[in-house]
Amino acid sequence: MYAVVGCSECSHLWMIEGRSETTQCPRCGSRKPYERRKKFVETDDADHARDVRASMLANRQGEGEAFAKLDSFAELDGEVADGVVDDETYLEESGLDADELAAAGERDPRGTTNSGSNKEIVERALAELERPTAEEVADYAGEHGVSAEYVRDALEKLTRRGEVSESRGRYRRL
Repeated sequence: MYAVVGCSECSHLWMIEGRSETTQCPRCGSRKPYERRKKFVETDDADHARDVRASMLANRQGEGEAFAKLDSFAELDGEVADGVVDDETYLEESGLDADELAAAGERDPRGTTNSGSNKEIVERALAELERPTAEEVADYAGEHGVSAEYVRDALEKLTRRGEVSESRGRYRRL
């Protein structure tokens, strides 16, 4: 089940999958029992819930008529899947040699240890280390060129979003 809910503190709208005892607003962090959250729609269809939330956000910004002209999320998703161009085709159509670029990437003096974005490196640390502390994640990420400050912020955001749990100073992916 999916629900589009709103925060009475900051008016943020978001989707919840399933039903937990409490919910936390991803914007302001206010925590309330699920039953006390304002539910604008409850449905078994994720695309329907996305459409409702998007429509409400468009109406808030005075763009309800423009939104009404758009296709649903399900239809747009199908259109995007059919129209995706792979990386090699994109590079060649741009006048670049894909094989030459791949070879240049292999010659990168940093090697493969720095591969991935800062967020990907933090997530990889959480996946590879068993119930690490914030310091252990920062050490791992530091070896890959990510600052301890970024790690601290990323762990806080991942925990707030419910992607990671923290218990007694140790983290694990959910």
